[in-house]
Amino acid sequence: MKFLLQSDAAENLDKLIVPDSVQKAKFAETVHRLTNIDLETLLSNVVSEACWVLIKIAIALLIYFVGRWFIRWIIRIMDRAFERRKVDRSLQTFLRSLVKVILMIGMILIVVQTLGINTSSFVALFASAGLAIGMALSGTLQNFAGGVILLLLRPYKVGDYITSQGQSGFVASIGLFSTKIHTSDNRTIYIPNNAISSSIIDNYTQSETRRLSWTVSISYGDDVDVARAEILKILGSDERVKSEPALPVVYVEALADSSVNLTVRAWVDTVNYWEVFFLMNERFYKELPKVGINFPFPQMDVHMKKD
Repeated sequence: MKFLLQSDAAENLDKLIVPDSVQKAKFAETVHRLTNIDLETLLSNVVSEACWVLIKIAIALLIYFVGRWFIRWIIRIMDRAFERRKVDRSLQTFLRSLVKVILMIGMILIVVQTLGINTSSFVALFASAGLAIGMALSGTLQNFAGGVILLLLRPYKVGDYITSQGQSGFVASIGLFSTKIHTSDNRTIYIPNNAISSSIIDNYTQSETRRLSWTVSISYGDDVDVARAEILKILGSDERVKSEPALPVVYVEALADSSVNLTVRAWVDTVNYWEVFFLMNERFYKELPKVGINFPFPQMDVHMKKD
């Protein structure tokens, strides 16, 4: 057995070693080819190939620039169609981003094919890379899925004032992967779609009307009926206070340590919410004392006992 293994090894070694005569013959053949090259033919072939490559590059560049113009034209047509049909702005931004990405990928494939690269291999490579990138960026794909869910369920739209993930602001746009909001102090915040689609969303502007609520504290001994009548009179003098879905009401909420707390409720249009809220706070403070209603402050009576 050992002898057979040694003989096989010797035969393989002989195959690897090329005799000097064979090496000399191959070297001579190579030298002969080099010395008999037709330089004119070689130069002509090189120039021809270079011209063809330059033509393909020029065509690819032309396709690229024309493709970019075509994509912008398609986007403009989509915008006009959205405006005519009054498509929701949230859906507009999402569809524009999606269509633009798809068209860009198609244009890149056409440019690559024009350059002579096998697109089937390129697509296979792109798919493999996409799988690897998709596994690495699984969170990003979840954000894309979250954006689709938001557009289907529509818990909010562009222009709504929402609170989610501890942030509050007006929705500026709903993108492929995140929602952009503008806060009241003019900050821009991007919230991942996956996070916002799976969390509690407080939409303040989805309804046309909202109920305002105030707590007005009056002193013990003040006439509750007088305070109620004056508060209702103040509310009734503002046209923005609505009678539907309910009339303004005033009732005693609590008998606190230093005051009688009245709860005041009234309905207004959502767009007037804060203006009416702040204005009524000021009017209550200025006008209630004119009818004998006082605003107490915390106080403590201390009784001294002398032995």
